[in-house]
Amino acid sequence: MIGSLASTRGAWLAAAAALTILSACSKKDAPAEAANSAPGPSNALEGQVDIVAWPGYIERGESDKGYDWVTQFEQDTGCKVNVKVAGTSDEMVSLMTQGGYDLVTASGDASLRLIRGNTVQPIDIARVPSFSTLDKRLQQAVWHFVDGKHYGVPYQWGPNVLMYSTKVFKTPPKSWAVVFEPQIFPDGKPNKGRIQAYDGPIYIADAALYLMKTKPDLGIKNPYELSEQQYSAALDLLRKQHPLVQRYWHDANVAVQDFTNEGVVASGSWPFQVNTLITNKQPVSSTVPEEGATGWADTTMMRAQARHPNCAYKWMEWSLSPKVQGDVASWFGSVPTVPAACENHPLLGPDGCKTNGIDNFEKIWFWRTPEAKCEQGTCVPYSKWSTDYVAIMGGR
Repeated sequence: MIGSLASTRGAWLAAAAALTILSACSKKDAPAEAANSAPGPSNALEGQVDIVAWPGYIERGESDKGYDWVTQFEQDTGCKVNVKVAGTSDEMVSLMTQGGYDLVTASGDASLRLIRGNTVQPIDIARVPSFSTLDKRLQQAVWHFVDGKHYGVPYQWGPNVLMYSTKVFKTPPKSWAVVFEPQIFPDGKPNKGRIQAYDGPIYIADAALYLMKTKPDLGIKNPYELSEQQYSAALDLLRKQHPLVQRYWHDANVAVQDFTNEGVVASGSWPFQVNTLITNKQPVSSTVPEEGATGWADTTMMRAQARHPNCAYKWMEWSLSPKVQGDVASWFGSVPTVPAACENHPLLGPDGCKTNGIDNFEKIWFWRTPEAKCEQGTCVPYSKWSTDYVAIMGGR
């Protein structure tokens, strides 16, 4: 709860009274009494909270006055919100490891790395009363609930959709093959130089998911748990894809510009780009192909040495209000982690959650950090994914 000056002053008066009593006690008793009266952690708000976040996740009305879920929080709490925007999970891990930030909106391909590295701390969900309003499917999700501890508060989720030009595709593409396999598009032109791929090692999972359906003999059961043979097959597919790729994107706004001006007509995408382009009257749409899709379920996590933990807890509680959840989902094109946000929200509208993919939950393989220990015994860890994908983007 918000600590007031009155409650803080009361705590100090109580401590002073305890010291007065101690002065009348014998020297033998004094140490025990002093230990029992030691003050606990302060609940006083620190005046600011520093957050690493994905683009569009924390808005204060600077891009559009209708989207502002920061100003009211600052007015209510006195905690100024400072945001550092990061474009990839690797960047988020690096920033949080370096220090200087309290919170991060981590995707599943970052969260386990942050937990295993002791970079983030378990959350006391008693200090986040609205935790109980979260989608039950997310409350103990494996990318943030580890060893019986909650390492964060779910924020938003969504699929990595296939975005396509409706001028080129009169009907939605049925398969991810349009971005993985050389082919002629319906307009009679090849896909080479007209597609994009994501600039992040976790994209290897997209290739593995495609192979899971198109080459079942590989025996892939989970795109984040790959044997050496399965992993090699995914890398081979990505190497063959490389000559087709116009750009490996990580900046969502650059991806928007490429669809507008650079002749790109198909790409894996976040709903954010789709919504932005449609708002700008561009001829695009999106789909989840028959192979399914990867996706992200982002968690607000607190650094182990957070400098402003009380303001951080206040932000986590604020982030779960239906108003904030709906505002973020409307702006970013994501799905709220609090189902109540889908009901009667002025910005989302009656069909906003459906439009943003709430019905696709069971089709999504949410991002997870690949680890060496896995259900099939031993799998290729993320460190190798990271090294190999850099090489692939470089044409090796």
